[in-house]
Amino acid sequence: MDDEFNDVTKAGYEKLEQEIEDLKASRPEKIKILAAARALGDLSENAEYSAAKRDLRHLESRLRFLTKQLQYARVYEPSDNDIVEIGKTVTFQYLDDNDTDTYEVVGTPEVDIDHGKISIASPIGAALMNHKTGDTITVSAPNNSFKVKIIKITR
Repeated sequence: MDDEFNDVTKAGYEKLEQEIEDLKASRPEKIKILAAARALGDLSENAEYSAAKRDLRHLESRLRFLTKQLQYARVYEPSDNDIVEIGKTVTFQYLDDNDTDTYEVVGTPEVDIDHGKISIASPIGAALMNHKTGDTITVSAPNNSFKVKIIKITR
């Protein structure tokens, strides 16, 4: 893996591209709102102007951030094997309480815990990498360590 690039799934790359396009499409409207607020007069006490300026600044900042993410992203195509890597979904069991979880292992820019996507940089994601079904792994989290057993890996 090349340290200059962030490996991401194809879906993650496309999501970055789509968000950039959406932001670019909303830029003219934000500029129009800013111009209309500026026309209201005294800028020192113009809350609409301040809010419009802040919104445009936030949009531009997010656009720069996402463009950099995309510039250094590389689409990673997972292998057709039984080894945990980016783009694969892993079901594992916590050995302390037998509870199970299923997550897709993704690149850092596409983390979304609410939608079952964990990063290769997270404690669990990093511990799971390059292991196979049946392996028992110790996960070192900031507050403690625990063991998980990989139940299933799918692509």
